Amino acid sequence: MHAKTLTLVILSFLISGTALAQQPNNSTAEDSLNNNTVKSSLLSNTTIGGYGNAFYQYNNNHRTAKVDLERFVLFVGHKFSDKISFFSETELEDAKVNGGEPGGEITIEQAYLKFNLNPNQYIVAGLFLPRIGILNENHLPTTFNGNERNYVETLVIPATWRELGVGFYGRLNNFPINYSIGLMNGLSAGGFTHGTGIVDGRFEGRNATGTNLAVTGALQYYQSGFKAQLSGYYGGTVGLRKTEADSLGLNSGVFGTPVAMGEGDIQYNGQGFSVKVLGTILSIKDADKINRGYASNTPKAAYGAYAEIGYDLLYRSNYGKLNAPQLIVFVRDEKLDLNYRIPSNGITDQTLNQNFVVAGLTYLPLRNVVVKGDVRLAHTGAQNPALIVNPSPVALPYQTNNTLINLGVGYSF
Repeated sequence: MHAKTLTLVILSFLISGTALAQQPNNSTAEDSLNNNTVKSSLLSNTTIGGYGNAFYQYNNNHRTAKVDLERFVLFVGHKFSDKISFFSETELEDAKVNGGEPGGEITIEQAYLKFNLNPNQYIVAGLFLPRIGILNENHLPTTFNGNERNYVETLVIPATWRELGVGFYGRLNNFPINYSIGLMNGLSAGGFTHGTGIVDGRFEGRNATGTNLAVTGALQYYQSGFKAQLSGYYGGTVGLRKTEADSLGLNSGVFGTPVAMGEGDIQYNGQGFSVKVLGTILSIKDADKINRGYASNTPKAAYGAYAEIGYDLLYRSNYGKLNAPQLIVFVRDEKLDLNYRIPSNGITDQTLNQNFVVAGLTYLPLRNVVVKGDVRLAHTGAQNPALIVNPSPVALPYQTNNTLINLGVGYSF
């Protein structure tokens, strides 16, 4: 890894970074329920909201383009009392699902009960999103720049990352600090797929093993337009019977064959400027055992970092106006390597050593509607011939550089 890249990763991780989403908090149905602004009548105790996005993408290398309704999400929440509420999100990806055809997915993204203990503390139980990174909890298309979510928080941190469990959240009385801790089911090492990190090892609420568990925790400091966070994850990946795990050479148990992740981010939003910096490191110390058991070419370590700066060109002319339009020009630099360290029985894949520079415009005529345009410059390492199995006769030579042009819209309510 180049010295410049290593410096960026270390600095990003140490200062714990991503800067506040460029626009103020959006007003959505979920916000209303969370802030106890739902009226007391039986009918108004149930709220409906949602979000979604669609975009056009041109691939310069392939000279092809696609148009996709990427996400359509409905939120349904219910306030049983001042102490107990229910939250849920149902997501449809890629517009439709046809049996036997690739593409498309219907998932429950969240489904949990929230128990308010006091004004400063609450518990969630069910399928929920742990507090790790920025995007996992704040993934509305109106709250991030660019049509596509950043790759660091898609592949290294597999947002949106949800599992079944219990979480405890709180804030201190006299200091601007939030904290959280969670206990949930672990991952499945048998699901790990080369090139996607731990993404395919998530259970996401479906038939999860309960003998291997995971813990998460986060600390947030916030002051005016500044927020800093440190968060982490540690969990087992083998929920098999001991005899079955032994036959594969894997360690079972609560934290058997573990995955560990550390993340830090900072966010700032003020005077029309927005800044985000984030760094994360993933460790799978028993990757060699996973490779022997499943031949998945799992890495021992992966990392990712990004930095973004944006400025609202309409800030001065709209200063002080409620729900004023915003026109944000931004640039983001992303660096990740899903193959950073490999075990002795792994094969290096430099195509997973990736850098993306994204620049564009984000226009919000109001806070809950967005029109986006961006250009993504992609660069990777060279392809390893040892990883090419049954090559397609029409496959083009691998190109380490590409340009993607995106145009799209999004909404939340």
